[in-house]
Amino acid sequence: MKRILTYLLVLIIMLQTVLPAVAAEGEQLPTADLGITSAAAILMEASTGTVLYEKNADQALSPASITKIMTLILIFDALESGQITLDEEVTTSAYAKSMGGSQVFLEEGEKQTVETMIKCIVVASGNDASVAMAEHICGSETEFINRMNARAQELGMTSTHFEDCCGLTDSTTHLTSARDVALMSRELITRYPQIHQYSTIWMENITHVTDKGSSEFGLANTNKLLKQYEWCNGLKTGSTSLAKYCLSATAEKDGIKLIAVIMAAPDYKIRFAEAKSLLQYGYGICKLYHDENTDILPEVRIQGGVKDYASISYEGEFSYLSTDGTDVSGITKELVLEKGVKAPVQQGGTAGRAVYYLNGTEIGSVPLLFKESVEKAGFLDYLKKAFQSFLI
Repeated sequence: MKRILTYLLVLIIMLQTVLPAVAAEGEQLPTADLGITSAAAILMEASTGTVLYEKNADQALSPASITKIMTLILIFDALESGQITLDEEVTTSAYAKSMGGSQVFLEEGEKQTVETMIKCIVVASGNDASVAMAEHICGSETEFINRMNARAQELGMTSTHFEDCCGLTDSTTHLTSARDVALMSRELITRYPQIHQYSTIWMENITHVTDKGSSEFGLANTNKLLKQYEWCNGLKTGSTSLAKYCLSATAEKDGIKLIAVIMAAPDYKIRFAEAKSLLQYGYGICKLYHDENTDILPEVRIQGGVKDYASISYEGEFSYLSTDGTDVSGITKELVLEKGVKAPVQQGGTAGRAVYYLNGTEIGSVPLLFKESVEKAGFLDYLKKAFQSFLI
C-alpha cells in the first residue's frame, strides 16, 4: 500500500512539472517578472482592453491627481453633449481659488475659457482649475463628484470612490485601483482622442487677467515621460504623502495604444522608469490587426419586399491583438450573409457578419446590419414591378 502511495505521489509531481499551468475561473496566470517595485501596476492595450501585465491591480489605493482623469472625462462629456463649448468663459469662485497643492493661481472672479482650463488641468494639474470646471458644469463640486462616482460605476470601476474632483484629499476613503485607472484612462483616450492635443503640450503660457492687471503664467507638463519615452502621448501624474507617486501613462506606436498605470511608487523617478518598462514590454510582445471596415459591401437580396435589395453596413471596426509573436498580416475576412431574407426588414436588423480567420481559425466577427427598412410588398407594388419589367 505504501509503495502504491509512493508511486501516486511521484506521478502527481511529474504531472505538475510537465503539464502547463491552467488558471481557475477568475484566477490569473502569473505574468512576466518585470521587477516592478511600486505597490500596484497594470499594462493595458487600449483598443481591446487586453491586460498584458498586472501587479496588485485591484488594490484600492489613494490616487492623488490621477483623479483628474475622471474630471476630464466629465468635461469632455459636457463638450460632446453641447452643455459647454471650448471658448466659453469659466469664472473662478473663492472656493476654487482656495485649493492648495498644485495650482495655476487663479484669482476669485478671474475668467478663463474652458479650453484654457483644460490645459491647466492636463498640463499643470491645477486643482483650482479642476474645481472651477466642476462648479461650472454642475453648479457645485459636490454634485460633480456624484456624477464622477456614477460615471465610474458605468465604466465598471469597482474599487473606486471619489471624494473630490482633483485628488487633493488625503483621505483613506478617496480610493481607486490600478485597473480602474486604466479603465477610465481607456475611456478618455478612446472616446476623446483629442485629449492628446493637450496632454502632449510640454510648456505653454496662459494669461491671468484680474483687477490687478494682466500677467503671464507658465504651464509646465508634470508628465516627464513625454521627454523620456518617444512614444508617450499622455496622460496624468499624481502625488501626495498618502498616495506617494502615481502615473497613468499612454503611448502609441505602430497603431498600438498602450496604457501603463503605476500607483504608490516610492519616488517620482521610479514611477516614470517603471511605466517606461511596462510600455517597452508591451510593444515587445504586441502585434495588432485593425480593420476600419470602410470597404463597400454588397446589397442583400430581399424576397417579397417593395425593394428587391437592401444596403448593409458594418456595425463597427475590428481589432485583434496578438501577444505571442504571431504574424497577424495573414488575417483574412469573409462575409457571411443571411440567405432567403424575406420582407419586412428593419433598419439595424442583422444581415450577416464579417468573420475573421487567422491560419484557418476563426478569431472574431463583426455584425453586418441593414442600413434601411424594406416593407413587405402589396398587390400594387407587384403590379408596379411587373410594369417596370415590361418597360425594360
